[in-house]
Amino acid sequence: MRYRVLIVDDEADSRDALAELTQRWGYDVQTASDGTEALRRAIEWHPDVILTDLVMPNMDGLWLLRALRAELPDCPVVLLTGRGTIQTAVQAIREGAFDFIEKPLEVPRLRIVLERALEKKETMREVQLLRRRIAALAPGTDMIGTAPVMQKVFELVKKVAPSTASVVISGESGTGKEVVARAIHNLSPRKDKPFVALNCGAIPATLIESELFGYERGAFTGAEQRRLGNFELAHNGTLFLDEIGELPLELQAKFLRVLEERKIRRLGGRAEVEIDVRVICATNRDLKEEIRRGRFREDLYFRLHVFTIVLPPLKERREDIPLLVHHFIEKFNGETGKHVQGVSPPAMSVLQGYAWPGNIRELRNTVERAMILVDGDVIGEEHLPPDMQASRPEAATLRVPLGIPIEKVEKEYILASLQRNGGNKARTAEILGISEKTLYNKLNRYAAEARTRAGEGGEPEPEPAAGAGVKA
Repeated sequence: MRYRVLIVDDEADSRDALAELTQRWGYDVQTASDGTEALRRAIEWHPDVILTDLVMPNMDGLWLLRALRAELPDCPVVLLTGRGTIQTAVQAIREGAFDFIEKPLEVPRLRIVLERALEKKETMREVQLLRRRIAALAPGTDMIGTAPVMQKVFELVKKVAPSTASVVISGESGTGKEVVARAIHNLSPRKDKPFVALNCGAIPATLIESELFGYERGAFTGAEQRRLGNFELAHNGTLFLDEIGELPLELQAKFLRVLEERKIRRLGGRAEVEIDVRVICATNRDLKEEIRRGRFREDLYFRLHVFTIVLPPLKERREDIPLLVHHFIEKFNGETGKHVQGVSPPAMSVLQGYAWPGNIRELRNTVERAMILVDGDVIGEEHLPPDMQASRPEAATLRVPLGIPIEKVEKEYILASLQRNGGNKARTAEILGISEKTLYNKLNRYAAEARTRAGEGGEPEPEPAAGAGVKA
């Protein structure tokens, strides 16, 4: 299916010329002579992009733009304007136009703008799809994922949530263990009670006992008043202990006793306090190996491992990356007041091809960094960390044999760069450090040379990809 372009111009010659040109580029084209006719055709035909003259009698391009905001808000509108209407065109950009092109038209500029508009259209379409997919995921939780391995996790969470069983969540650092723990809590009968989280690895061993059990006034120097520990704070709710493998060995016996007797004693206290707490633990260590090395109690291990959930690393669920990226974009939009809509296809390709040693936490930080850098409404490759792009498999060096002319080396490098960027000429020109016009001139020359060789009986070389002519 080809992309649809609606051309609007009151001058028949200009309208027909633009229609013929865009049809040669592979687009499906319809035309209209004024804003009223264009609005009717747009509602019936649903074009992918609208190319309209700004100044027309009766209903002009600005009127059409405003009308389309209500009827087809996701359809990019590109305005054609003369020098005397630049200020109006800038106002149109503020009101939602994608871009404007000055007359007389430069054909390479027109083609680039159309390609960019269609790339944004695809990004917006993907955003709508992601929103629907996220809405269909585990309601009442922040768990996101459609990968088969995550569907298994969702099923385990749903099954264990209604019970009071202890749960151990294992997985690499940054895989979202606390998110899963909160999901279990939010889907349980305890959802309206406290959820208390404590990272055992982030607290000095000398302080962790008082954090867990609390203390009485005068229990030690500086204890000026009673303080409740995490067990009491989580009474009737859920206590989440992250990095349980970091719990000092001498405290593990006390922890086991609390799990079995459901009672705690504050430091410096004499009376025992009854508690009703569901315990969920998380670890990125192999606890069986810790037992073998004498660093974790075997009896505590079996008491905790009533139910186990294993989280996969992000590299094993790459199909979930677009969902997670969109989730984080929406989150940071709310925090920053920005209106970023999505990620360009090449940038998403980088994200999906990266190894993610830091898992979801690293992905979240990457999106947050990109949100700080982006000024528009789409995150591009230039907003991603440079080392991330350098790690792409296709970012390997281009190999050319010695002894060939420098022009040939330049040609191979340009064509390889164009292929790496998915045929996007604007991005390729930016990466190569040349103007888009220069890139077009070189590509046209390569194509002409190929046609000449074919006419002389030689093997024709493949012409450079035209880019946005046919939907993927």
